[in-house]
Amino acid sequence: MKKPTWVIEKEQARRASAQETVWLFGLHAVRDALLNPARTRLRLVVTKNAADRLAEAIAESGMEPEIVDPRKFNAPLDPGSVHQGAALEAKPLDWGTVADRCMARDGQVPMVVLLDRVTDPHNVGAVLRSAEVFGALAVIAPQRHSAPETGALAKTASGAMERQPYLRVRNLATAMEELQGMGYRLFGLAGEADQDIAPALATEIGRPIGLVLGAEGPGLREKTRETCDHLVRIPSFGDFGSLNVSNAAAVALYAASRSNDT
Repeated sequence: MKKPTWVIEKEQARRASAQETVWLFGLHAVRDALLNPARTRLRLVVTKNAADRLAEAIAESGMEPEIVDPRKFNAPLDPGSVHQGAALEAKPLDWGTVADRCMARDGQVPMVVLLDRVTDPHNVGAVLRSAEVFGALAVIAPQRHSAPETGALAKTASGAMERQPYLRVRNLATAMEELQGMGYRLFGLAGEADQDIAPALATEIGRPIGLVLGAEGPGLREKTRETCDHLVRIPSFGDFGSLNVSNAAAVALYAASRSNDT
């Protein structure tokens, strides 16, 4: 009996995922990955200088590094990558499901960030850093049309990618509805919204919060906007325009964390 197309596609996706690896580069990103027990590490390429600087992390990881001439650094990185003499091939991290990661713990008011088609790895890396600083349980993005786990993302995140859950889901609206079923209230950031973020957050004090941000330019897609409980804006002075998405995420996370502290 012939398998249904959806079963074949799922099996193909599972096999592709099992074969997928990512090259991390830069001293901070490589050090944190070496020290992360959840990271499956495959190959470490370093210069003698980088090996000396990473000596403790290399020893703890148990890896045998390949020491290379800095003039012949042979890791398969993009030519413009600032690798600082260190590159690590590893498996992408598996953070589990939305339900696994976004449930409240230890009496805290949970907070998550959702990114709607934010594809720039530098923006996503910066969002991961802010999410870690302000205690977000996860950053959630669609599997397609979002920044995958890459060396550039890890370097921008400056280690946060090893600690801050980054969940890429099949359908963002479905994940949003799942969060709502867990008690979350979702705040979509839109420049044309009528309500400022701080007073809107004040109406939901004590409730789990999801902050939903779209790509610069297109913003939130229609389905994403419709699924949000509130559309809010970050107030600004003058006619300068909107914030970069990573800056907007930092401001929104700060506002949400302050709201939950009151």
